[in-house]
Amino acid sequence: MDNTLKFLKEITDLNGIPGQEKAVRDFMKDKMMSAADEVSQDNLGSVIGKKVGLENGPRILIAGHMDEVGFIVHYFDDKGFIKFTPLGGWWNQVMLAQQVTITTKSGKKYHGIIGSTPPHILTPEIRQKPVEIKDMYIDIGVSNKEEAESLGIRPGDMITPYIEFVPMANDKFLVAKAWDNRIGCAVAIEVLNNLKEVNHPNIYYGVGTAQEEVGCRGAITVSQVINPHISFALDVGLAGDMPGVTNEIQAKMGKGPIITLADAGLVGHRALREFVTEVADELKIPYQFDVLMVGATDAAKMHVAHDGAPSMSVGIPSRYIHSHTSMIHRDDYENTVLLMTELVKRLDKETVERIILD
Repeated sequence: MDNTLKFLKEITDLNGIPGQEKAVRDFMKDKMMSAADEVSQDNLGSVIGKKVGLENGPRILIAGHMDEVGFIVHYFDDKGFIKFTPLGGWWNQVMLAQQVTITTKSGKKYHGIIGSTPPHILTPEIRQKPVEIKDMYIDIGVSNKEEAESLGIRPGDMITPYIEFVPMANDKFLVAKAWDNRIGCAVAIEVLNNLKEVNHPNIYYGVGTAQEEVGCRGAITVSQVINPHISFALDVGLAGDMPGVTNEIQAKMGKGPIITLADAGLVGHRALREFVTEVADELKIPYQFDVLMVGATDAAKMHVAHDGAPSMSVGIPSRYIHSHTSMIHRDDYENTVLLMTELVKRLDKETVERIILD
């Protein structure tokens, strides 16, 4: 496993749900220290790596969100099964019989399984009816409520999906948990590293935001702190090259980052989009366009902070997001890092003013 894969495995293996992103935040701080001039965090828990290329240059923000979809412990029933509450958007049909990790306040981790009833004892009618999330439970392998509570598990403790990081048959196809959106965090870190010895004409902010999956909350506070001139939200996008997906989802894995034209929270800034695609065309970096009018990214909040900032959502095509298992293509990640690095190098004061005034 090369250094890139080790880095991606390490960041996706971390557990961090909305409001409990500490492990991811500490990881990002550590990785940013060697390249950033300053690493800080806001009061909501978002982490900010600042790299000054030119004092008084425009402020350029690239952010991925640290949190993954997960759950919190609600309570134990008398037999020691955990009832839980989802954080982020889950579809009940991807949950049964999946493995999870419960992390206590002290950091101790326990393995669990979202229970499912064997089909042998289900009536034909029940087999046709999806189980509602409110009726699900997690089995941690104890006999009663008292035994469960003795482990130190408490209401509010974090529950995250459990799977292994795996390169697939074509080893550029990478499976992990939490590509949504550790991949955006990885891009923000890598761009910072690429600028370490570069005299870029601006001030770069590589950011990991908190609580995106429950309303893009960290993007609000980060934008208030930084007051960016240009903002990019780096996230996953939907890959349409799989069975059961409508033709409206055009992006394909391995064909480059997704330039989101519009989603439910943002109409992509036209002049900024043209600048991005001109740079990509010049450098022969592949890219794709898409529209997704259900759901939004951190760019929805970034572009309306203070007096506004031209903003874009850039996605890395992914299959099976908001489940235990998701997949990306390594080429898309590497092309996104290359594109975002080159954009920052070229966003000088004159270019930013032209984009804003266009």
